[in-house]
Amino acid sequence: MIRAVSTDPVPIAQALIRCPSVTPADEGALDVVQRLLEPLGFDCTRLVFGPEDYRVDNLFARRGGEGPHVCYCGHTDVVPPGNLAAWTDDPFAGVVRDGVLYGRGACDMKGGIAAFVAGLADYLAAKPDHRGSISLLITGDEEARSVDGTARVLEWMAANGHIPDMALVGEPTSRGTLGDTIKIGRRGSLNAFATVTGIQGHSAYPAKADNPIHRLVAALGPLLAAPLDNGSEFFPPTTLQVTGFDVGNTATNVIPAVAKAMLNIRFNDHHTSAALTERLHAALRAAGCSYDLVAECSGESFLTRPGPFVDALSRAIERSTGVTPALDTGGGTSDARFIARYCPVAEFGAVGATLHQVNENAPVEELRRLADTYREILAELLD
Repeated sequence: MIRAVSTDPVPIAQALIRCPSVTPADEGALDVVQRLLEPLGFDCTRLVFGPEDYRVDNLFARRGGEGPHVCYCGHTDVVPPGNLAAWTDDPFAGVVRDGVLYGRGACDMKGGIAAFVAGLADYLAAKPDHRGSISLLITGDEEARSVDGTARVLEWMAANGHIPDMALVGEPTSRGTLGDTIKIGRRGSLNAFATVTGIQGHSAYPAKADNPIHRLVAALGPLLAAPLDNGSEFFPPTTLQVTGFDVGNTATNVIPAVAKAMLNIRFNDHHTSAALTERLHAALRAAGCSYDLVAECSGESFLTRPGPFVDALSRAIERSTGVTPALDTGGGTSDARFIARYCPVAEFGAVGATLHQVNENAPVEELRRLADTYREILAELLD
């Protein structure tokens, strides 16, 4: 039996903000969500992963057992508030002033979770016998390691027959106006750490030394001289940035023995992290480097191509907001990179104007319109 749950996201968002859940602390945030979902007929499972000194709380909740299965994904953890003196209000007070809700997580993304739960309650009040099933995957490990959150919960879901047919991540994707952007993919991100070893010597006698700086620059030059690609149908060109360069040398007349560089490559669907890593190896070999290379990929690129799922999201968003959403793949990484391994996934949420900033906030009316839009999305996917 469905019991009444608030269809106003503002008090829900306030309750979540008042839980100071800086990763990996939960501080009761998932309890707030669970207490709201259980009266709506959801079976809730709490899943705790991670080492003893970094325990991560997660919540999986599902209503119904048949398809189509729609999963909403989000996170209750937040980044630290930073300089408390710079905040107008306590960042964990959830103050509403002049029609704006202030607090850490108001934008990213406790406000989004509150809007979804409120929209969900509204939808279920009108459609208690909807077809299919609805689930929520809410993690406490998105803003930091992203190891013991969504990725681990998905493994549990796969083992227990809960993989959805489609997933919606509630990150704040809108750029200037609610509804203007759906993210249908993300670029991959590869970090590389190159260490080139040479022979130290006097700068007046370079023949007796082997300058690792010259070799490392020679390796990086061709990679930086021309674009790695010209983009693809839904992605911008791949970018390579040198984010650090260090030789540990303070003497002007010494050729150092070691040169190090840090690189970050944001790559589209023309590439894989393995292929890009091999490209770096090839460049270092071509420059005659004696080197060590460590490459770490935080996520491969992924794309959910336009089709029934994305089209349904677009219709619902346009119906609710009056805005035709653009399909976008920009920005950094999100937990959608893990979900894409299992099912089609897209991201849609509030305007991300103040995420991670001092005085992070969300306009009250925007949260309410977002709740209405999530209700329309559920109706589009399940009616």
